[in-house]
Amino acid sequence: MDVSALALQQALVLLAAAVGAVAACRLLGLPPILGYLAIGVALGPGALGAVAHDETTRGLAEFGVVFLMFSIGLEFSLPKLRVMRREVFGLGSAQVAITIAAGVATALALSPLEWRAGFAAGAAAAMSSTAVVTRLLAERMELDTAHGRAVVGVLLFQDLAVVPLLIVVPALGADPGGIGPAIAVAVAKAAFVLAAVVFAGPRLMRAWFAAVARRKSTELFVLNVLLVVLAMAWLTSLAGLSLALGAFLAGMLVSETEYRWRVEDEIKPFRDVLLGLFFVTVGMMLDLRLVATHAWLVAALVAVLVAGKFALVALLARAFGASAGTALRAGLALAQGGEFGFVLLVHAGAAGIVGEALAQPLLAAMILSMAATPFLIGASGRIALRFAASEWIERSLELHRVAVQALGTERHVIILGYGRNGQHVARLLDAEGVRYVALDLDPERVREAAAAGETVVYADCSRREALIAAGVMRAAAVVVTFADTEAAVRAVAHVQSLDPSVPVIARARAEGDIARLEAAGASEVVPEALESGLMLASHTLVWVGVPLNRVVRRLRAVRDEHYGLLRGLFHGATDEPEATDAAQPRLHAVPLTPGAHALGRPLAVAALEALGVQVKAVRRPGAPRRLAPEEAGRLEPGDVVVLLGVPDALAAAEMRLLQG
Repeated sequence: MDVSALALQQALVLLAAAVGAVAACRLLGLPPILGYLAIGVALGPGALGAVAHDETTRGLAEFGVVFLMFSIGLEFSLPKLRVMRREVFGLGSAQVAITIAAGVATALALSPLEWRAGFAAGAAAAMSSTAVVTRLLAERMELDTAHGRAVVGVLLFQDLAVVPLLIVVPALGADPGGIGPAIAVAVAKAAFVLAAVVFAGPRLMRAWFAAVARRKSTELFVLNVLLVVLAMAWLTSLAGLSLALGAFLAGMLVSETEYRWRVEDEIKPFRDVLLGLFFVTVGMMLDLRLVATHAWLVAALVAVLVAGKFALVALLARAFGASAGTALRAGLALAQGGEFGFVLLVHAGAAGIVGEALAQPLLAAMILSMAATPFLIGASGRIALRFAASEWIERSLELHRVAVQALGTERHVIILGYGRNGQHVARLLDAEGVRYVALDLDPERVREAAAAGETVVYADCSRREALIAAGVMRAAAVVVTFADTEAAVRAVAHVQSLDPSVPVIARARAEGDIARLEAAGASEVVPEALESGLMLASHTLVWVGVPLNRVVRRLRAVRDEHYGLLRGLFHGATDEPEATDAAQPRLHAVPLTPGAHALGRPLAVAALEALGVQVKAVRRPGAPRRLAPEEAGRLEPGDVVVLLGVPDALAAAEMRLLQG
């Protein structure tokens, strides 16, 4: 088999394994990084040997780090650093410095000549996984919590600390007498490059991207992004610095232009694929035979890494004023190795600072700690409640604030999420004089809205206790406005279990989410894509000359097909003149409590149509969806009958269902 055929075979094996591993991780709710690492371990020379760990593979993996550093440069923002300076430069810098100092101290205690290995190992251990932790916190809607901000601040400093560490660690490979001059020369080079970039780069970069954007070619724009990233990496490599440093500087320059967001979208596919390849090569570096030989050392390093980082971050967070619960959660979130730790280990190995006898067990410990991260973060809430007495107090205060807002309020609307959609709903409710209580997890948004006199409180919408405190059993309706389907399903299920008679109107980003939300108990699901499409179509029809009344009728017909509860309620501009409010039909839910007259009888027996009332649906506890009147059969305790009619007729129909 020739060289090209062999390379193609290895690429196919790698791609097939990557597809399977990433699909499995998605199915299990684990970060894809763990799948890539597992592929590298399984296919690498230390196990099956199906893929060679050669210079070509390592070179491609290096590009993954380049694009990751470019993305971090894009995120670099001086205003953001100023806002989070306490978490970044206080908590973050202390964590990195103490971890490196601990590595050096341990090395000096074992052998005074090995302090450089201790420095490199401490620097690698100081890094946590930005990719894994931020994704897990985002899925749990915890990025805007107190511990989420602490975690993000530490991760941000770690990412920034990588830049000087990528300069210092390779310089430590010089002769002992020349380490100082080597570091000084490397720092001077980096300072010169940084100064040139800061003073001359932004104007040049803005002009260059503007010239490229004027060509209005996506292909040209993408090629230009690749050129800028790789050219900056090449220039810094010519200066004897790392490729990653040049990519970081390129990201900083682009972040100052108005093209930042488009650039980030365009490079994301390259970054994710190449970064995945980097993690595969990290897994390939692991020699399972050597790890098995030193299994006791690997186990000890995992325990020291996880327990040590957890204790350090938790103690530092407490020292910087965090509550006990916040400190515990932050410590658990950051108690693992990270992608830049692997990068620093590679550089330390190339410089001859860290030998295989230490690098292999440390690498294995970092990989195992990353694999444990989803479980540590998942259990962080229970652990905080178990060991932090203040966590109970904080939760009680949170629920107290929610209860104070809802206390004494009847027939109010609970709005879950106070983003743009939640605020639109609140404005319309307020205009109609309908009272509401909104729950949101963004502390800045809550503070500003509350200062403006709006009924908004900081609380986790997906928690059962928060819904109880908001008065869900007294509410007229619950509106789920956020697009996170998992959290929305949990919230809807909690409302359904607490009081199935309360209607829930939920937002769905995609039509595929409708069935899940309805199965959880949503009374009506509004698909975002459908409504935006209808609005686009209606405006288009009007502008091309279709009469307005025909457009309204067309919209009504389409909505009739999708919204069962509102069928027949969408009146057009050419319909009958508007009647008084008392004569307008409206929806009304009647819960059938034990002892109700209609229990055990079919709906037809009640003859509600004779009263001028339509039965729109029956909501039955445990049923996967709303039941049509003809599907309901004999009515059961707990059923909620949804009626449509004018107020007087609805009152008579409710009397007939409950009392006969």
